[in-house]
Amino acid sequence: MAKAKTNYTCTECGGIVNKWAGQCPSCGQWNTLVETIMEASGNRFSGKHQSLAQTAPVLNLSDIEASDVPRFGTGIDEFDRVLGGGLVPGAVVLIGGDPGIGKSTLLLQALSNLTKTKKVLYVSGEESGAQIALRANRLALDTQGLALQAEIQLEKILNTLSDHKPEVVVIDSIQTIYSDALSSAPGSVAQVRECAAQLTRVAKTMNITMILVGHVTKEGALAGPRVLEHIVDTVLYFEGDTHSSFRLVRAIKNRFGAVNELGVFAMTERGLKGVSNPSALFLSQHESQVAGSCVMVTQEGTRPLLVEIQALVDSSFAPNAKRLSVGLEQNRLAMLLAVLHRHAGVAAFDQDVFINAVGGVKIAEPAADLAVLLAINSSMRNKPLPRSLVVFGEVGLAGEIRPAPRGQERLKEAAKLGFTIAMIPKANAPKQKIEGLTIIAVDRIDEAMSRIRDIDDVV
Repeated sequence: MAKAKTNYTCTECGGIVNKWAGQCPSCGQWNTLVETIMEASGNRFSGKHQSLAQTAPVLNLSDIEASDVPRFGTGIDEFDRVLGGGLVPGAVVLIGGDPGIGKSTLLLQALSNLTKTKKVLYVSGEESGAQIALRANRLALDTQGLALQAEIQLEKILNTLSDHKPEVVVIDSIQTIYSDALSSAPGSVAQVRECAAQLTRVAKTMNITMILVGHVTKEGALAGPRVLEHIVDTVLYFEGDTHSSFRLVRAIKNRFGAVNELGVFAMTERGLKGVSNPSALFLSQHESQVAGSCVMVTQEGTRPLLVEIQALVDSSFAPNAKRLSVGLEQNRLAMLLAVLHRHAGVAAFDQDVFINAVGGVKIAEPAADLAVLLAINSSMRNKPLPRSLVVFGEVGLAGEIRPAPRGQERLKEAAKLGFTIAMIPKANAPKQKIEGLTIIAVDRIDEAMSRIRDIDDVV
């Protein structure tokens, strides 16, 4: 029997090479090449669903009528917020997250709500129908009009879509689906890429809203080739600790809405429930003022959130002081400590510095710089910051404090939650006074440190 020919495929970009190498020549990533069986060339679109693959006509762009994208809600407000206002007919959504974090639970709740107005189909490749029915009973969901198919073969799923003609379809999960046209195992790079491309084509052709569930790697990224994220219209990530009752859903890519939108959920006995005031989750309730704590306003998509930044500075007894941050970028912490020493005269080279964003939220925007430095300075002096103080602002290498986008919305959110003092970049200073809020506008980090020392802690 002849030996099957193999090649090596990159799990990040999908690039193919003949020999194994430590680094992918296409994208430059290390240790991402895996051995796969070479597929014979032939017609991929075989079977009953072949008629779906039709040649699209060539049109003049000026002749195409542009119209607003119609949306329909899922009945879960926080989920609709992340999606940009609801689901779009013909859109393909990819949602990933750690095992057991609540992906299937959220989608089962959404489909249960959609059965009242839409024809839905749940395709399960990981669980049997009895397991899904048991979960639905536990969540007390109305599944009267919810169609279910436990199938992992792509061709049978496509034939079901052609016969059943649903309006909303959930594929749980894309890593379990395989096509007979390929000889590789389910979950391989070739199978995931091919099955996702076929399902996306059918969704666009039949105007089906399709939601794909994806596995994640141990680093937290979606498993499979990176091209999978480029095929779909929207990419959502589940965040949060499985041991905590709170879950965060973040939009990384959205062709029909804002990116970096955030939805906050609480896991209850009846499934995932939206949290109306998420800022309360990220603010610690201290009985008395504590050193090393500073509240900042971060912008997640269209929603301003108040998050508490905590810092702990302690003497280091090791040759190299530790720099550790949870929820913020660690390399940026080292840069901010250098700026603090050079431009504000506060040295921490012999101190261990630990930074934490309360509530498990991950802050990627640089507007957290000023809050981090104020929290570090407060911990080093062992002197609490005012309880009613809120800050935001980016700190540059020259010690300047740069403005943050949507400063007015941040300040209004802080005032709404009862904060009375705001230290912000001078470029973000409002032209009209915000009732109940005292503005301290600064443009240098040394000025910010000096103004903090002048504030009466009783305020």
